[in-house]
Amino acid sequence: MANWTTFARKTSAAVLSVDTWLPETMPEYAQGFMYMLGSLTASSFVVLILSGVILAANGPASWSYNGPMRFVAATHFWAVQAFFFFMMLHLWRVFFTGAWRGGRHETWLLGALAMLIAIPTAFTGFLINGDFYSQWNAVQAKDGLNALGLGWINLPNAGQMVGMHLVVLPLTLSVIIFGHIVRVRMKGVVPPYPEHSAAHVKEGQ
Repeated sequence: MANWTTFARKTSAAVLSVDTWLPETMPEYAQGFMYMLGSLTASSFVVLILSGVILAANGPASWSYNGPMRFVAATHFWAVQAFFFFMMLHLWRVFFTGAWRGGRHETWLLGALAMLIAIPTAFTGFLINGDFYSQWNAVQAKDGLNALGLGWINLPNAGQMVGMHLVVLPLTLSVIIFGHIVRVRMKGVVPPYPEHSAAHVKEGQ
C-alpha cells in the first residue's frame, strides 16, 4: 500500500522531470494559435509581476511625477488588459474543447480558480491609485460587501488594499497559475473531440 512518502516521491519525480518541462515534440493539434492563448496569458502575467515589482519599489505615487515610472505604470496597466483578454479567450477555448477530459479536471479547476482570484487582484490595483475614481469605487464596493456580510474587507483602507494587491493576492495567484502550468505539463494539452458524429450520420443514412 502506497504511503504519502511514495506519493510525494513519484509526484516530485514527474514534476521535476526534464521530459515534463522540455519535451522534444508537440502534438500536431497543439501547434495552432488557439493553443498559444495559455502561453500568452502566462507571458502577460510575467510582465505584470515585473512591472509591479518596479512600481512597488518606487512607491505607489511615483508614476505621478516620474516619466520613466509613468511608462512602467502604463506597461502594468496594459499588461492587465492583455492578461484578462488572453485569459478569457483561453477560457472559452478550453471550455469548448472539453479541457477537463482525460483526467484533466484538476487543471480546469485551477484555471477557473485563477480567473476568480485575478478579478479582486486587478480591482485592488485600481483602488490603490488614490484618485477620486478609485475612492468612489472603494466606497461603492464597500457597501456591496457589507450587504454580502463581508464587511471585514475594508476597501477604503489604502493600507489593507496595498497589502492585498502587492502580497496576498499576487502570491496566491502565482501559486495557482504555477500549479495549473504544472498540471498542463504533466497531463499534456487536451486533444480535440473525436470525430464520431459524422460517422454516425453516415451509418444512419
